Amino acid sequence: MTITGTPDPVIRELGSGEEGLWDAFVDSQPEATFFHRAGWKRVLEEGLGHRTHFLLAERAGEVDGVLPLGRIRSRLFGDALISLPFCVRAGVVGRSEETRSALEGAACELAGDLGVDHLELRQDVPRNPEWPAEQERYVNFRRVLDADPETNFKAIPRKQRAVVRKGMEAGLEGVLDDDLERFFPLYAESVRNLGTPIFPRRYLEKLREVFGEDCEVLTVEHRGRPVSSVMTFYFRDEVLPYYGGGGPEARHHKANDFMYWDLMRRATERGYGVFDFGRSKRDTGSYRFKKHWGFEPEPLAYEYHLVKAREVPDVSPANPRYRMLVEGWKRLPLPVSRVLGPMIARNLG
Repeated sequence: MTITGTPDPVIRELGSGEEGLWDAFVDSQPEATFFHRAGWKRVLEEGLGHRTHFLLAERAGEVDGVLPLGRIRSRLFGDALISLPFCVRAGVVGRSEETRSALEGAACELAGDLGVDHLELRQDVPRNPEWPAEQERYVNFRRVLDADPETNFKAIPRKQRAVVRKGMEAGLEGVLDDDLERFFPLYAESVRNLGTPIFPRRYLEKLREVFGEDCEVLTVEHRGRPVSSVMTFYFRDEVLPYYGGGGPEARHHKANDFMYWDLMRRATERGYGVFDFGRSKRDTGSYRFKKHWGFEPEPLAYEYHLVKAREVPDVSPANPRYRMLVEGWKRLPLPVSRVLGPMIARNLG
């Protein structure tokens, strides 16, 4: 399908076999992120069964901008076109303001044609002051790494450093895994305990398949037993721990704390220069955890073009509509949560 914004540039959808063309442009743009990569199209379609619309802008036959979009249709959470579901930020990227505006215009037109409730653009900075926006709910945590691991360790606040040392003294060891056999049970139990439905295993496996060496699993062992594990993305000089969790022994041995330090240490030794701790909602447990590491929150700008909706959706766990569901989910037997969770999680976006 071809979608026209302005005569120049021309906006269309990414075609089959053009993923390399898309990624070459993404790699050339400093503001582009891991979440702009073309592989997310396969991940969302094959791993979760969602429809995608990856908009590509061309000028004089050359790629001039991109905007990846995915559609989430849910009776519980609504119908939305998002850049990009399950990703921190994947807003419009273009060589010029004309191209960026054309992509946004095409996205608005597409949202209207599809009849969704709203279009959601996830980005670092606001671009459309006339749109409803959320600039307070979500923040990101990033820090530049020193080339010396010891300098990075000393940059961790004293109390958190002491927690990491306890993990070291407990004899914890980080091991890279080739599959999800040890990761998935640890992840599944951890997110159930937080009141969050687990993703389908095929989605996590699709991430590994599509992104290959840029998607890595680090598992922390205590005397040979896996106690915590994290799936991490790599992009340019950035390391992005994304999905993770720990079993019953993780808290006792400070395994999660040790895990993130071990990941940071390994990344430094491999030449990576930025540790991206990811997105959190303000004043949540993960927000406070990252603050304890000395990371400072950076606001994320999520903007909404309303189509059928009359207001910005509130899908926060703090919303009374969902709070009872969260508390009830924490009490579900683990086998039941593994069966029901994927059916819900795929629609959270």
